[in-house]
Amino acid sequence: MSHTAADAVFAGSVPEIYERYFVPLIFEPYAADLARRAAALRPARVLETAAGTGVVTRALSRALPASAEIVATDLNPPMLAQAAAIGTTRPVQWQQADAMQLPFGDASFDLVVCQFGAMFFPDRVQAFAQARRVLRAGGTLLFNVWDGIEHNELADVVTQTLAEVFPADPPRFMARTPHGHGDLRPLFEELRAAGFAAAPHNETITARSGAASAGDAAFAYCQGTPLRNEIEARQSPDLAAATAACTAAIARRFGDGLVDTKIQAHVVSVAR
Repeated sequence: MSHTAADAVFAGSVPEIYERYFVPLIFEPYAADLARRAAALRPARVLETAAGTGVVTRALSRALPASAEIVATDLNPPMLAQAAAIGTTRPVQWQQADAMQLPFGDASFDLVVCQFGAMFFPDRVQAFAQARRVLRAGGTLLFNVWDGIEHNELADVVTQTLAEVFPADPPRFMARTPHGHGDLRPLFEELRAAGFAAAPHNETITARSGAASAGDAAFAYCQGTPLRNEIEARQSPDLAAATAACTAAIARRFGDGLVDTKIQAHVVSVAR
């Protein structure tokens, strides 16, 4: 399996762990931020791509008026099933869809929203072009990406620790994919290549990441993301031992009680 394919695997117990541990750990503050920005645009019809387990979908359902239609999509059926099972406060259309081949008509949405999904698209130009195609004239593509790993403390500690656990072949998923797009210039070039003529607007947002314990934080990263696939592929030490090493490292740096750390992401919007 290629790095690109492996990075997109959210299967088995990962969706449940992801929702229970990872969503409150790092995703909820940015979901609220995107929903607030979306509401300010007053869209009548919204498409969400890479919806995952639905943290942004739920925030949108609360922030937007009942008249606004929300279509939430994801490529991965287990993640989308988890999202649908949790549900929302108002009707949402859940649909499996590939962001690079959207099954919707031209100019059919006022807003396309994507939280931390662009990093996983095998061909971002194609995905951005598809978003542009389904947007109406004057519509907006709104998305966020993580800043570099050095600005995201827990991810950095986990990555450094796993490099010590597996010195011959360190798992680099966090640095390579979620935190591999801190420099926005390539993304802006891809937006232009996809047909967006307007200049993108971006804002860097710093927030806090909270976990009940070092163990919860380590479990979220090591077992609730595709990083788990890389750890398990190395076989020895096993997943439990790798998670324990990360737990110890997080506790040494942040304490074993409530873990409070810095997270940072870029929010990008561009008009059709």
